[in-house]
Formats: sequence, C-alpha cells, structure tokens
Amino acid sequence: MFSYRHAFHAGNHADVLKHTVLIATLDHLLEKEAALTVVDTHAGAGLYRLDGDYAGTSGEAAEGVLRLLSDEKKAPAAPAPAAKTASKKAAPEAEAPLADAIARYLSVIHDFNPKGGARIYPGSPFIVQHLLRDHDKLKLFELHPTDARTLDANIAQLEAGRQIAVLREDGFGSATKFLPPPSRRALVLMDPSYEIKSDYGRVLDFAAEALKRFATGTYAIWYPIIPRPEAHDLPRRLKTLATKAGKPWLHATLTVKSSKLITKESGETQRPGLPASGMFLINPPYTLKPLLAAALPQLVERLAQDRHAAFSLDAGG
Repeated sequence: MFSYRHAFHAGNHADVLKHTVLIATLDHLLEKEAALTVVDTHAGAGLYRLDGDYAGTSGEAAEGVLRLLSDEKKAPAAPAPAAKTASKKAAPEAEAPLADAIARYLSVIHDFNPKGGARIYPGSPFIVQHLLRDHDKLKLFELHPTDARTLDANIAQLEAGRQIAVLREDGFGSATKFLPPPSRRALVLMDPSYEIKSDYGRVLDFAAEALKRFATGTYAIWYPIIPRPEAHDLPRRLKTLATKAGKPWLHATLTVKSSKLITKESGETQRPGLPASGMFLINPPYTLKPLLAAALPQLVERLAQDRHAAFSLDAGG
C-alpha cells in the first residue's frame, strides 16, 4: 500500500497536465475576494529535488517539465498586432508563442527556481500555497509515513501558521469534514496513486459524497490512462455523476506515447512508464476550456515521445 513515491515521477508529463490545470483553475477562483479553501486528498511530500536520487533514477522530468523549459527558451515573444499589409499566413505551431496556460505554469516553476533551471519541483501543496492569499486555507492529507514526515517539515519552513493544516489521515475518509467551508468556496484535488484498484471506486464515492455536502465546490480529479478497465471507466462514471447532479464538467487528457508494448522485432524502441493521464473537473471555471484548447496541442507537440501522442478536451453540463 505504501510503495508509491511521487518523488520518482515529479515533473513528468502527468504533473505538467495536472499542475497546468490546477494553476489555471486557481487563478480564476482567486479572482473573487471571498476566502477559498483548498483540500488536497493525497498531498505527497510537497517539494521535490529534480537533481536528487529519486527523480534522477526515473528521469521522467526530462520528458516533462525540463523539456518544456528547454522549449521555452526557443519560443518567441508574443507578436505585435500585424499591419494590414502583412501576410495572413499563420506561423507554424513550433514557432508560435507558448500558450497562456503553459507560460503561466512555467512562471510558477521559475518562482521556485529563481537562479534558473528546475532543481526544485513544487508539488500541488506548494503550488497552491504559493498562489493563495493570506485569508485562504489549505488542508493537506497524506498517509504515507515517509512522505507525511517530509511534508510536515517542508510546510513548517513556510511559517504559514493556521493557514495550512497537515493531516496524517486518509483523505478519502476524512476530507469531507471540511465541506462546506465557512466561505462556501472550495477546490478539492484528488490525485491518489491508483496503485490499488479500489482507488478508482473510492474517487467516485468521495466525489459523490462531496457533491452531496457541497454542490457548488470545484472538484478536480487526476487519473492515469493505463490498460486497466477501471481507468477507462472512471471518466465515464464521473461524467454520469456530474450529469445526474446537474453540474458542468470538463475532461482533458494528454497522451505522450503508445500504451502498447513495442517489440524489438518491430524495429522501434520500447518506452516504459505511464503513457497518458487525464484531468476531470466538476464545476470547472468557464475560463478553463479555452485555455486548455490552446495549451493541449502545444503540450502534445512538445512532450510527444512517439507518433501516438494526442490530446482530448470535452465539456458538458
């Protein structure tokens, strides 16, 4: 149960998708003055060293955030309005400026690495805390004994006082106690490891209970897209849940490579690891879909590991 360590995967393509969506969602929710409560059901350690043993072992960040940072240096600035006599031919995608959501994501990464590069990668808890205002609240749940201790130590450095609560409890079993918050505004992030098959069902059960308690909250669910029936059923069942509750939803996926095993006989190199992931939101900001419509094609182009790279973006309600 406690074998998963996110430190091996920090900054990979799944983190890029998850945190791009998270930041864009938070930016919208924080436009209102009223306090916001953010609940993270599986917080992890909070901060990660990309030059450390864990991330260095997997090398996944090199195919994720590090590749984006490298491309960022090559991307031109946003062009000035064209003169009427200028050609209307569009620039190739590779020469286009970074989409706003990607540029915003990378700006947050830069904030944690003021000397340049990406030695430090912020997990969701630190990204959220970095963006929150003094009157907002952050509730972090983490059961992994080592990660919980590391999270405690990392959060203590912030000297955030009562703004942040770290709880060594099962987020799926306890997080609904903070719903609804006093301000009636909340974002709940669910991103378990899904190493245990029951996590898929627990996500659904938690989302259903949370909606009953607080129907107007924003709920963001990350999940891996792998050859497992539960993984493919999860977004469909979440869509059904949101539709029955009469709530809008948004579903975004990012695929960077084929999920099929490639044999040596085919002449291609096998690419191990996670091929794709998705984000499903209930009550998403109305601003999120157009931001992702611009960002996802660029993420496919920049993070593709083979010709099967693709994205999807759907919304309803």
